[in-house]
Amino acid sequence: MKYYNLLAVLVFFGMIACSGEKKEDSAKEETVETALPDEANEVTVMTLKATDFNHELVSNGKLSARRHVDLRFESAEPIAAIYVKNGDRVSKGQKLAELSTFRLKNKTAQAKDALERAKLELQDVLIGQGYALADSARVPSATMQLARVKSGYDQAVTQYELSEYEEKNALLTAPFDGIVANLFAKQYNTASTADAFCTVIDPGSLEAAFTVLESELPLIKNGDRVEVAPFALSGEKTEGRITEINPLVDESGMVQVKAAVAGKGKLFEGMNVRVSIHRAIGNQFVVPKEAVVLRSGKQVVFVLDETKTKAYWTYVHTGLENADSYTIVDGLKEGDIVITSGNINLAHEAPVTIIEN
Repeated sequence: MKYYNLLAVLVFFGMIACSGEKKEDSAKEETVETALPDEANEVTVMTLKATDFNHELVSNGKLSARRHVDLRFESAEPIAAIYVKNGDRVSKGQKLAELSTFRLKNKTAQAKDALERAKLELQDVLIGQGYALADSARVPSATMQLARVKSGYDQAVTQYELSEYEEKNALLTAPFDGIVANLFAKQYNTASTADAFCTVIDPGSLEAAFTVLESELPLIKNGDRVEVAPFALSGEKTEGRITEINPLVDESGMVQVKAAVAGKGKLFEGMNVRVSIHRAIGNQFVVPKEAVVLRSGKQVVFVLDETKTKAYWTYVHTGLENADSYTIVDGLKEGDIVITSGNINLAHEAPVTIIEN
């Protein structure tokens, strides 16, 4: 009897175990079906057509002013007054500084007196040759030249003109509208004739000097638009135009290029800048960079089939590029519906669903 009871217990527990395994297998199948749903990939698309491509070359350069002048005094005299300081904006003809003119005026007066005495001496020499100063037009050139040298007239004229010039240039004025820079001299100190007193820069004449590769020369020309962004001013950008292409390739295969830049008051001479050259090239197939992916080391673009429900990959060759786009040289045709996003993990003939950008 005990034997039959034990057998019944074992059969009962065996039935419970089998029922648990079936429930567990059923749960696993349901979990797998939930984790791996047969859903289409969501993608955005564009219709390929020929358009203008904004080609971009990027280079580093430095700003300089086309109108930039170092001003210096002509005489080593004490500085009587300084009217400006570094950073001041000045107008053409505005006074910047002036020297003490006492000795300069005295020197001019002496030179003028010496000139008058030389003129009298010249007249005496001509009278000795049988001519009057009033009849100088009739005096032979050789005789006149001899009389001028003998009287010291030419030397006196030169000294007088030099004295007048030095006195006139005892006052420094701005040659054009601009900004004062490099002014380090102090009032009452003796001015240096060798070193510049100050520099005047026209901020409206800034230009960016940069280099491009020899192979990029066919892609640029005078008048092309450039975008200049100083490294020191984050987010600050300004536009310009190429004004000069130096017709010489250096040892490194680089060509010097200059572009006129609008200063906007925030750019300074000597700034290091990033230069982007933009040029519109017509009749190009253009796709976003996100549309091009790599498969087995080759460039691939996914396009939709006629039903617009499946993605087919197509091998392509890209040409030019800028910050966000490629031109397609081979592999696509006008009218193809190109997948522009959602293509990172796509497979060939994968089902897709189009969504709005």
